[in-house]
Amino acid sequence: MDGTAAALRTLAHNVRAARTRAGLSLDELGRRAQVSKGALVGLEKAQGNPNFATLIRLADTLGVPVSALLEGEPEGRVRVVSADAVAPLWTGPHGGESRLLLTTSGPAPVEVWRWRLEPGEEYPSHPHPARVVETVTVLTGRMVLVVDGTEHPVAAGQTATFDADTPHAYRGAGTGTCRLIMTVHLPPGAGGTG
Repeated sequence: MDGTAAALRTLAHNVRAARTRAGLSLDELGRRAQVSKGALVGLEKAQGNPNFATLIRLADTLGVPVSALLEGEPEGRVRVVSADAVAPLWTGPHGGESRLLLTTSGPAPVEVWRWRLEPGEEYPSHPHPARVVETVTVLTGRMVLVVDGTEHPVAAGQTATFDADTPHAYRGAGTGTCRLIMTVHLPPGAGGTG
């Protein structure tokens, strides 16, 4: 089985399991996550190609980290992840991308993301549930963090954090590539991957 088919099977299994644990019908999950029932049926049959925004809405609605929908069973006590072994979940028009590297286990999981933004590329994000906190650390280049309509320049060597329960966006700024690490701190009880 190729990697894409395996990933779709894992996603299908994890979405169905999380939906069942939450006690939601396909109709109710679709209504809450703003995803059509047809798309959910296809997703649970390992068909289709859901976009990044859909995965985030499903995870938020189900109360789990995005990685809980994407990852298989943990393989051991220590996980080492090569960023190149993880498929991008978002790709920008000029080559930017985001990759969810992993999610920590425990009562308050943390998602670890690697982002690359080219100048002018922007990724807008919908508000997350209450008590979700995001932190961005710019490694190279510059970006503009937009939180609830207010722009915050963040340059290499700087870190910004904010409550992510409001609309927010990441935009590449300046003339060079912006590389950053983003962490999403989920509230206790959001579930982990291990």
